[in-house]
Parts: sequence; C-alpha cells; structure tokens
Amino acid sequence: MKINFYAFFKRGFDFTVAFIALFLLSPLLMIVAALIKLESNGPAIYRSKRVGQHYKIFDLIKFRTMCEKADQNTDLLKKLNQYESEVKTTEETDECPFCKMAGHTCSPLLVSDMGTICENFYFLKKEKINAFYKIKDDPRVTRLGKFLRKSSIDELPQLINILKGDMSLIGNRPLPLYEAEKLTTDYAIERFNSPSGLTGLWQVVQRGKNGVNELGRINLDIEYARTWSLKTDVLIFLKTFPALIQKENV
Repeated sequence: MKINFYAFFKRGFDFTVAFIALFLLSPLLMIVAALIKLESNGPAIYRSKRVGQHYKIFDLIKFRTMCEKADQNTDLLKKLNQYESEVKTTEETDECPFCKMAGHTCSPLLVSDMGTICENFYFLKKEKINAFYKIKDDPRVTRLGKFLRKSSIDELPQLINILKGDMSLIGNRPLPLYEAEKLTTDYAIERFNSPSGLTGLWQVVQRGKNGVNELGRINLDIEYARTWSLKTDVLIFLKTFPALIQKENV
C-alpha cells in the first residue's frame, strides 16, 4: 500500500494555519457576524450539507450572504444559472464530451432499441440539469452579502471546517448534495479523489470570469485530483490572493 506522506504534512499544515488564522481574525469574524444580524433576519452563520473527498458528507459553514429562506427560491432562479448554456450546447450533439476530454473512446456503452450511447453521456443528457449551479447578480443576496462575497470574507468560517478535518486549505470545492449526485460518471467521479479545499485550481483559473463552463470546471477539478502535490498547492496558494476580489457578483 502506497503511503502519501504529503497528505500527512498537508493535514498538519492545514491545522496549524487554520488555528492561527482563527485566533488572529476572531475580532473581524465577530464584527461581521454582528453586522449580518443587524442587516437582516436570520442567523449569521449558514450551514450547508456538502460532499467532500471520497464522498464524505459534512456541514460546511460560512457567513450568511442571502436573505432568510433563500434556498426555497432556488428552482425559481434556474434560468439565471451561468452553467445553463452548457447543457443546451451539449444536448445538440451525440458526441460524449467527457470521453473526448479524457482522450479515449466511449466506454462502457449502453445498448437500446435506438442504438448505443456512452454511459457517461447518457446520464448527462438524462438529467437535463446542470451539475453546477451559480447565479450572477443573484437577487437573494443582501447588500452586505455582496461585499462579503466579493471579498471572500463569507468563506472565513470554513477555517473551522479545516480545523475539524472536513476540508483542507487547498483542494476541490466541496459540493452541495444536489450537485454531487449529478457527478457520478466514471470520468467526473475522479474530482472527489482529492481533498476538499477552501481554495483550489478552479478558483484561481476561472472563478468570477465570463464564459463559465461546466465541463471546463470538472476538467480543472480532475486535473487537481490527479496532480495534487506540494508544488501544485504552493502555486495555487500564491495565485489565490489576486483572485480573491471577484469581477462578477456570483
């Protein structure tokens, strides 16, 4: 059995940095929590079930940036999803984008009266719903929430998740259950082989940019899952700070 010594170092580094960061940032965290409570009804902290490495489910915590009960309005805003155009484009062709991206022929094949189709592409077309869900200029976001998102301050409570071992500082973002359940193909499932992270390859390459592409995001997640190392993490860490201030309100 191969032992990943970097994984042990990564966990020790994550714990140390998260502990120090929480201690130093505690005054800021308390001020932000108070401002959220003053601006709108509801708790200052938002909890969400997320799927992390090897499909581990945990409660991700962050500062609430939306109005109370915003989750109940998700279906009404699907037409604003930035990933919506990707599904429409994909459904117009019988070519499997996952296998093409992986550089191999479609396998396994499903057989029906209509012929054969790649299993990966079959489930992608069957869902007719994007795996990822991201709204630009979301009307549910509060005024303070917009600032917290642009500055990424809303993510700071996840330092507690890192301290607990749910996440790492760097890795693929843990996904909501409704997103993770759509990524079960042989190709897409690889993204769950890496640690979950507060920041990662997708955040420093594509976050906040125009032309958000679902398959491109999956590919970046898989690239990190296949190559994560000390060198990769250092490069992502150095690129994270310039990417903190997003150009778009998403």
